[in-house]
Amino acid sequence: MGDGVTTDLLMIRQKEDHRLSTAVDPKTDGTMFRILTKAEGLMGEDVPLELLFHLPVNYPSCLPAISVHSEHLTRAQSMTVKEKLLKQAENLLSEPMVHELVLWIQHNLRHVLNQPETGSGREKCTFATGTTVDDGLWMTLLHLDHMRAKTKYVQTVEKWASDLQLTGRLMFMGKIILILLQGDRSNIKEYLILQKTSKVDVDSSGKKCKEKMISVLFETKVQTEHKRFLAFEVKEYSSLDELQKEFETAGLKKLFSEFVLGLVK
Repeated sequence: MGDGVTTDLLMIRQKEDHRLSTAVDPKTDGTMFRILTKAEGLMGEDVPLELLFHLPVNYPSCLPAISVHSEHLTRAQSMTVKEKLLKQAENLLSEPMVHELVLWIQHNLRHVLNQPETGSGREKCTFATGTTVDDGLWMTLLHLDHMRAKTKYVQTVEKWASDLQLTGRLMFMGKIILILLQGDRSNIKEYLILQKTSKVDVDSSGKKCKEKMISVLFETKVQTEHKRFLAFEVKEYSSLDELQKEFETAGLKKLFSEFVLGLVK
C-alpha cells in the first residue's frame, strides 16, 4: 500500500464520526475506501453519506474515482456532490486527499446542494491496466459463485443498476449466476466498488457479509453488433440452450463460447 493510502487510512481511523471499510481490486491493484459519514443538509438535518473512493496505483499523483450515495439525496444531487469533490480533489493532487475530501463535504454539503447542477463530472485517473475510468458505453459480465439471501441480493443489484443507470441482465441457470451490465464505464466501475465493499449477502451462519466470490469474466466497449439493452431485467433459464440464445440475441455468441461454457460442469 502506498504512503498516500497509508496516511489516509491512519487519518480516517482517527475520526470517530467516520465508518470505514477497504478493499483491494485485484484487476487494477488499486485500493477502495468505503466511508459512511454524515453532513448538514439544506434544512440543517443530518444527511447520511456513503462515499466510495477508488484509488489507482499512482495515487495521490492522480485523482481517485469517486461515487456518492445517499437515500436522502436525489441522483442528480449525488452527482453534483461527486463533481464538487472531484473539483476539490484537483487542488490536492500529490497529497493524501481522502480524509481532506471527507472533511470538506462535511462542512460544505449544504452549500453544494444550494448551487445549480453543473452536468456530469469525469474522473481523470488512469489505472494500472492503462485504461481510463470513462469513455462511452461499455459492457461487462460478472460471475457470482452463489446467493444465500437471494431475494435481498436481487433487490440490491436491481437498485444499484437503477441508481447507476445501468441496463442488462441478472441471469440464473441452475447453479450459474451471471450479471451482464451495460452503461457508462465509470458507472460500471462504481457498481463493482459497491459489489465488493457492501454487505450484500449472508454467510453460512446467516451473518451479513461482503461478496468475496465474484469474478469479472470480460469487459469490452459495446460494438455495433452488440444489442443495446433498454432495461435491467432478472431472468431464470431452464437450460443451457436457453441461456445461449440470450447471448446470441445480444450479439455475444463468441463471448458465450469463450467465457460462459467453461462454467458448466
